[in-house]
Amino acid sequence: MNPLLDDLLVGGVLLLSLGYALVKLGPRILRRRMLDSLSRVLAAAPPVFRLGPAAQRLSAASGKSQAACGGCDTCGSEGSPAPGPSAEINVPVGKIGRRA
Repeated sequence: MNPLLDDLLVGGVLLLSLGYALVKLGPRILRRRMLDSLSRVLAAAPPVFRLGPAAQRLSAASGKSQAACGGCDTCGSEGSPAPGPSAEINVPVGKIGRRA
């Protein structure tokens, strides 16, 4: 095969593996930024390529919170009950044993 083509293929695989390592082992904020920017790039692609659903999945995976109506940001939290004092766990001091 052509040595130039071999070098391009090996370089591409190395870049893919580096990107995978950054996504899996890197900080979460970097992962979110990478997924967000990749979703924006895919969303800007021409509609002929049909990359819209992939861009939406990447945008959802990036963890960007979106309000339901865009107004007061409380639409999604109305149905969830507020945690009260009954959610606390109390352990009596007498049941806590000493370590040897």
